[in-house]
Amino acid sequence: MSRQDRIRSLLSSLEPIALEVIDESHQHHGHSGWREGGETHYRVIIRAAAFDGLSRVERHRRVNALLAAEFESGLHALAVVARASAEP
Repeated sequence: MSRQDRIRSLLSSLEPIALEVIDESHQHHGHSGWREGGETHYRVIIRAAAFDGLSRVERHRRVNALLAAEFESGLHALAVVARASAEP
């Protein structure tokens, strides 16, 4: 299973209304944390009722906590856009 698939699977516990997991590793070739084969830099765009009532920081912490094992196994950078259910 690819890292992208694992991220999608882990974030599915938030029961997202919308979820995009984008591998941006190719944009960081030669930069810190980049490795041959990629799977080091990702962007996640997620909208979920689980974020209703949470601040932006709390939403990001929730996502990062779910992906802790991925960070430990080589995920170097994660850009997160986390929206509540009523946000566009």
